[in-house]
Amino acid sequence: MKAIFPGSFDPITNGHLDIVSRASKLFDKLVVVVSNNTSKNGMFSPQQRYQFVKDAVSVYPNVSVSLVQSDLTVNLVHELNADVIVRGVRNNEDFVYEQQIALMTKKMDPNIETLILFSNPECSYISSSIVREIMLFGGDISDAVPACVNRALIRMKNQHMARRVSL
Repeated sequence: MKAIFPGSFDPITNGHLDIVSRASKLFDKLVVVVSNNTSKNGMFSPQQRYQFVKDAVSVYPNVSVSLVQSDLTVNLVHELNADVIVRGVRNNEDFVYEQQIALMTKKMDPNIETLILFSNPECSYISSSIVREIMLFGGDISDAVPACVNRALIRMKNQHMARRVSL
């Protein structure tokens, strides 16, 4: 059975990786779908996010990564010949939102299932938007993101500081 795990992953976090790790054990194939969320302003380009995700999930042999432009998730399920959409939730707000999306997906295609995985408690505070905010103010996010993302964020911060010094 094949599943997709769609998201903007801006950036991918250890919370996302927790879901990938657990979902990879449930399905023969898992495709992490990196897409644009039209309601969010991204910090990283789609190509950067794709590369971060690809690097972060490389330890899972049955996990691949796909970069797509904005599209309905239902269409992606069909395009990638998947059976299930995997979603992760941290709290009640996430659950209510994901439930609405799952119900709409089911209305659009009754054959598509949505599997909701609840975050492990140690990941429940992590979100991409919180990581971006902490990073913008110079905080340490090393325990919230994969090493490849942390290195890229440190590089970005150092380049930013170098530009400020040269002005």
